[in-house]
Amino acid sequence: MSTAKLTLGPILFRWDADRKRDFYARIADEAPIDTVYLGEVVCSKRSPFFDRHYPEVIERLERAGKQVVLSTLAEVVLPRERRAITELCAQTDYPVEVNNAAGLSAASGRPHRIGPMMNVYNERSMAYLARAGAAHFTLPAELPRGAAEGLARTAADLGAATEVQVFGRASLAVSARCYHARAHRRTKDDCQFVCGEDPDGMPLRTLDGQAMLAINGIQTLSHSYVNLIAELDEMRAMGIDHYRLMPHGVDMVAVATIFADRAAGRTDAAQAAERIEALDIGAPFSNGFWHGIAGHRYWPARLHAAST
Repeated sequence: MSTAKLTLGPILFRWDADRKRDFYARIADEAPIDTVYLGEVVCSKRSPFFDRHYPEVIERLERAGKQVVLSTLAEVVLPRERRAITELCAQTDYPVEVNNAAGLSAASGRPHRIGPMMNVYNERSMAYLARAGAAHFTLPAELPRGAAEGLARTAADLGAATEVQVFGRASLAVSARCYHARAHRRTKDDCQFVCGEDPDGMPLRTLDGQAMLAINGIQTLSHSYVNLIAELDEMRAMGIDHYRLMPHGVDMVAVATIFADRAAGRTDAAQAAERIEALDIGAPFSNGFWHGIAGHRYWPARLHAAST
């Protein structure tokens, strides 16, 4: 059985440059992470605030032994965004994760990764993308385990790797419009970067005040945090051995350490779940998508273990 690898997805939120630099410095120095995905995925207007810092961040991560992968935007609507993706896919220094079809032609013919925003739901899509050079697939967060198992089997036949998000808010949708700006009576072009006021997403509540979703610019996220720490063993049995943690304002070094201990067998599922449930993340956990039930629901590890 191959060695499990922990990955850190790209920061989805509008964090200021100092916070991002400090975050990646700590990840480099303290987190048991194998691969770090870098890049602006949600809104190209945010890119100028951090682009100049990437060489420094990459150098520090690589010095710490982390692999760096560059992620593309999830939505491309402007000529400058298409040019940026073309340039990113043309460079050969680092692997690229494609999150939008605009990047496929630019990356075609060279090894690349397919991100979760590409929505690879079936084996024929996976095989088509693999023929164009895709060698690593991160599955959409809403896939149930049966579908994930089938795709992991196909990926193995194609000589590709499979990755699943195991921690953090799930990306549910992106839109051409920016609801974050609209909620503050601003336009997308004159948003004044109001999304920066919500560093883990803006809570969206029902009319009776129940937390339901989180908004991040043009992106809709789950309110709950996906937590699949109790499911790592069955993922390994399926051939899924890359586990993605999504960055949030919680102690991500602690999160990575708990997942690394579970993946290495230093703790069992119940112990690991107890440790991560003790963290103060400010939102409930969920694993419903994986178990084929309502996505926001959480099947605790102790109940999972009792039923198997």
